[in-house]
Amino acid sequence: MPTEAAAQGFSRPKPKRGKSLSLRRTHSSTEADRENPRHGSFTVEVQESVLPPHLRARLWDLFQQIEREVEVVYAENLALQEKVEVLTERLEAGTSDKAIGEESLDGTVKANIAKNKSSSQLSQKLKTTYKASTSKMQHRLQQSIAPVRARLDTVSGASIVSSFKPANTSQCQMVRRFVGHRDGVWEVNISRTKPHVLGTVSADRTAKLWCMATGQCVLNYVGHSGSVNSIRFHPNDQLALTASGDHTAHVWRSAVVLPQVPPEGNPLLFSGVQRSSDDDQIEGAEKEEGEAASHTEPGDSSDFAPAVVRSPLTEFTGHTDVIIAADWMADGKQVVTASWDRTAQLYDLETTELVHSLTGHDQELTNCSTHPTQRLVVTSSKDSTFRLWDFRDPSIHSVNVFQGHTDTVNSVTFTSGDNVVSGSDDRTVKVWDLKNMRSPLATIRTDSAINRISVSALHKVIAIPHDNRHIRLFDLQGVRLARLPRSNRTGHHRMVCGTAWYDENPMCNLFSCGFDRQVIGWQIITAVA
Repeated sequence: MPTEAAAQGFSRPKPKRGKSLSLRRTHSSTEADRENPRHGSFTVEVQESVLPPHLRARLWDLFQQIEREVEVVYAENLALQEKVEVLTERLEAGTSDKAIGEESLDGTVKANIAKNKSSSQLSQKLKTTYKASTSKMQHRLQQSIAPVRARLDTVSGASIVSSFKPANTSQCQMVRRFVGHRDGVWEVNISRTKPHVLGTVSADRTAKLWCMATGQCVLNYVGHSGSVNSIRFHPNDQLALTASGDHTAHVWRSAVVLPQVPPEGNPLLFSGVQRSSDDDQIEGAEKEEGEAASHTEPGDSSDFAPAVVRSPLTEFTGHTDVIIAADWMADGKQVVTASWDRTAQLYDLETTELVHSLTGHDQELTNCSTHPTQRLVVTSSKDSTFRLWDFRDPSIHSVNVFQGHTDTVNSVTFTSGDNVVSGSDDRTVKVWDLKNMRSPLATIRTDSAINRISVSALHKVIAIPHDNRHIRLFDLQGVRLARLPRSNRTGHHRMVCGTAWYDENPMCNLFSCGFDRQVIGWQIITAVA
């Protein structure tokens, strides 16, 4: 863009500049340089500069300090990587944790701490000016030493989880797929009353109920006009609560008639893996016409047609933006909703009136969950916090804010006891004690962002779905149990959005849903040493 001076037809005189020195590395053939290939010779070039000589000399000295520091850190990084590899091999060979921890503490960890102290002695100006150039190297160093530190913390009784292979093992096997949604599946849940059915919600604006024994869709709910983001079942009645992007939450009847289970063989064993691949099943579901498109297993009744529900029994319309989740209070007489309008709302089911408006989050809410027996609610948000709302005293309601994460908190849920489990985009899952929530009881560090987690009430196991298509299992103490298999024909091949446990059926006790438009049933057998 032309300047004002150029537009007027004259230019300003250029200021006179002095001469400065710049460095350029060149190859050297001297004997000293050949003995130390990390150093080369420098060629001095004269360039124009306005800097006085004493400042140029100071910059020269600072650059030399930076180069020496980076070279030392880089050499330590290489040596530390070799040390971690050796430690890993020794762990796999059965070396005791105590010996490994002492050796690591005496060697690489102490050396790294000493070097960090040495680095901190540089001037503040040097740190500020060249922070960007050294941060990447420090990040690599921290990544390399993290497994060693984690193992040492485990040996000393700390709660940080090691990334080494666990001593506890679990058997994980895929049992069945449920294919029929036309878009990503956001959440999966199990009804609390008999007959137990599997509930799923999707971005295709539908909610579906499935027979877990046959894999058939038994009911389609099509009352929403936007993406359906969550589904929760009434604690003691056949009612479902769904939250949607159309700014509403619906309560609808979830009573169904299940198809007849084939008498021969085990009805829960999935045979679709042998006859077609994942892509074939999904492609066939996309081509299916009508609202009742579903996956049919061998032996099912071909004339079975799923029910269709088109309107809700109750509709809640108090939010001004997307409702991302909704849940029932313990008594089933009230519901709580969480929205992108940065508020949560507590409604009376019978009158649909607003009881409380829960405000305070600085950004959009991502999830909400209620305690199974008490009047407690937790809400999570993109503001990296989650809040605990206490309604046990009818006259007042209190709120506590917890800032244990550094990024969006995508999931927070109660366990059957007095614990809260939270998962975040900062790639950590944290277990908290309701009686003392100053610091987490356990911190689980992973390699990918975490979506909607679930906790088994029977086995006390956390199922963690990841953006990188993995599903990992940990206990409440933070010990890694297993990673569910994932291959071309097993597991999800896109982001896993949520998980749900069904402890009453040991043949298929975990369900997962993903953005690949499918739901998978798993058999998990935990074997804790």
